[in-house]
Amino acid sequence: MNSDAITKGIEKAPQRSLLYALGLTPTEMAQPFVGIVNSFNEIVPGHIHLRQITDAVKVGVRMGGGTPVEFPAIAVCDGLAMGHQGMHYSLASRELIADSIEVMARAHALDALVFVPNCDKVIPGMLMAAARLNLPCVVVSGGPMLAGKFHDKAVSYSNVYEGIGETAAGKMSSEDMSVLERSACPTCGSCSGMFTANSMNCLTEAIGLGLPGNGTIPAVYSQRTALAKEAGRAVMELYRNDITPDKILTQRSFRNALAVDMALGCSTNTVLHLPAIAKEAGIEWDLNIVNEISDATPQLCKLSPAGSNHIEDLYMAGGIQALMHELLEHGLIDGSVLTVKGIALAEQLQGAKVKNRAVIRSVKEPYSERGGLRILFGNLAQSGAVVKQGAVAPEMLVHSGPAKVFNAETDAMQAILGGGIVPGDVIVIRYEGPKGGPGMREMLSPTATITGMGLDKSVALLTDGRFSGATRGPAIGHISPEAAEGGIIGLIQDGDLIEIDIPAGRLEVMLSPEVLAQRKQNWQPLPPKITEGYLARYARMVTSASEGAVLK
Repeated sequence: MNSDAITKGIEKAPQRSLLYALGLTPTEMAQPFVGIVNSFNEIVPGHIHLRQITDAVKVGVRMGGGTPVEFPAIAVCDGLAMGHQGMHYSLASRELIADSIEVMARAHALDALVFVPNCDKVIPGMLMAAARLNLPCVVVSGGPMLAGKFHDKAVSYSNVYEGIGETAAGKMSSEDMSVLERSACPTCGSCSGMFTANSMNCLTEAIGLGLPGNGTIPAVYSQRTALAKEAGRAVMELYRNDITPDKILTQRSFRNALAVDMALGCSTNTVLHLPAIAKEAGIEWDLNIVNEISDATPQLCKLSPAGSNHIEDLYMAGGIQALMHELLEHGLIDGSVLTVKGIALAEQLQGAKVKNRAVIRSVKEPYSERGGLRILFGNLAQSGAVVKQGAVAPEMLVHSGPAKVFNAETDAMQAILGGGIVPGDVIVIRYEGPKGGPGMREMLSPTATITGMGLDKSVALLTDGRFSGATRGPAIGHISPEAAEGGIIGLIQDGDLIEIDIPAGRLEVMLSPEVLAQRKQNWQPLPPKITEGYLARYARMVTSASEGAVLK
């Protein structure tokens, strides 16, 4: 079905009457209708400028001979939602975004789509909709925020969280903390480190649905507006040539995206979103593919929070196209895949080059031989868990210690700030998974506070919830099965010995099968935290984190 269903034929006179009420002309009605999905709102810094981006997309669509029609999508700011009940809604909003776009596109017989996201769950939600609807489409993000400056040092949002721990430990004055919080987020755009939003915007480029520059051109640069115009023109070319997402989203393009993920050291949340997008695209996904590609792909970048560089530095170094060119030259990605430019990736990458080897290292001199993420398995994570191994200090890659168990993030934070955590401990935060949370809250407060207190090289954190892309240190998330589903994490008690071996991909609690079986017999899940509204329905329908936390 296309827009002919509402514009052509005498029997469509009533629909045309409504289109005339919009001020459309017969010429506009005769052109393809291109839905512009705008996630603008006035509470999210990553989205406050998206009216300008969307207006530029419309210019490009008209230049290409289409009729743009804008409609909205919701957007949650993970930073503003962090640390209170709002974070229960963040991951759950992804499904609402995908579903609402489907409703609008199908109900109004649109011919093509341009998606304008910028923050954590909006990008995967839109990519899921793109795969599901299979209409010609392009994604153009609002772009990253510039880094702030604090005492002549580049800083970002995550540094403010670490400042909480530094202040609690007496390492920072309250006056400096006030200066830091005013300095860390100086412009609009997605927060400037390799956090989830920027990870997903970069991977959109890598997977083939975003034009070159989508992931790294800063939000406040005029080139971002020009890119939005090009996105509008590009979608019209895709429409004319019948290039739909099923021709771009292939097994090979997902492997390319994972290789870029590993080379960049992206957020662990990508391991939730890529399988969710793959499911919509009908692409088979297995968590073991992450380790396969991680073992083959060295980490070439260390961006904040793993290093001192930010997205603007990656942009100046050549961006994702330069990184992919480096990977292609060494046979680590497939150059034959199609992109939204309508050409093969290898052709698109001609002329791309690395401009700063301090930001994008060569394959021959990487930060590490393995990629940024690692999937762990063991009796504590029978269906898997994930860690950003590229942001873990070498001395914590292998660790064993006694468990300190908490049934909620807030309880863990009280213990951390109250001095209840000592070097060697393994903090276990459970009942924060997709079902038990519900909504799998992102936890930056405990990880950043521990880092700020100087414990990130002696204390590990485990959870069936998830961690922010701004997290560094031995923070292991997505433990599956989760506690609310009867996973082993729900059976752990204070003092149980936990063994972590990230290079070997192993996560174990040192208890015999007999002890675990006895505890299982006596186990009762905690009652649901939320019993009404959307989150109650979400908790009943959501699947494991190992399956992308998609809905049944």
